[in-house]
Amino acid sequence: MKFLQSLENVSTPANGLAATAGAFLTPIFQYFYGTGRLDILIVFFFMIVLDWITGVTAAKKDQSYSSEYGLARIPRTLFLLALPAVANLLDRVMGTPGFLFYGVTFGLIYHTWTSLTANAHRAGWPMPKSIERLVSAEIKAKAERAKRKES
Repeated sequence: MKFLQSLENVSTPANGLAATAGAFLTPIFQYFYGTGRLDILIVFFFMIVLDWITGVTAAKKDQSYSSEYGLARIPRTLFLLALPAVANLLDRVMGTPGFLFYGVTFGLIYHTWTSLTANAHRAGWPMPKSIERLVSAEIKAKAERAKRKES
C-alpha cells in the first residue's frame, strides 16, 4: 500500500510533461550530437556556464559590463553550442565517425577554458602562476577590450 501511495508523488503533471519532453527531445539531441556523447557535451556546457559566471564577475569588477554586451553573448553561445552538432552531421556525411565532432568540441572546450581562466584572473580570483602564463595572451586581450569599453 505504501508503494502505491508513493507513486502519487511521482505521477504529477510536471513529471508527465518532463517525461514527454524528454521522449521527444532525446532523439533530436542524439541526431544532432550523436549517441554516447553526453559526458563531453556536459563538460562543454559546464565550461560555457563557468565562462559566463567569470565573465560577468570580471566585467562588474572592472566596470566594463553593459547589458547590450551581455545580450550579445547569447547568440555567440548558441553558435558555440551549434558547432559540435554541425561537426557531427559532417562526420556522418563524410563517414568519419567522431573525427570532426571531437576535434571541434575539444577545440571549443580549450577556447572556453582560456576565456574563463582569463575572466577569473580579471575578477581577481586566485590561480596558479603557471595557468596565468598559459592564458596570458587571452588575459591581455580581455584587459584591452575592457579598457576600450570604458572609454
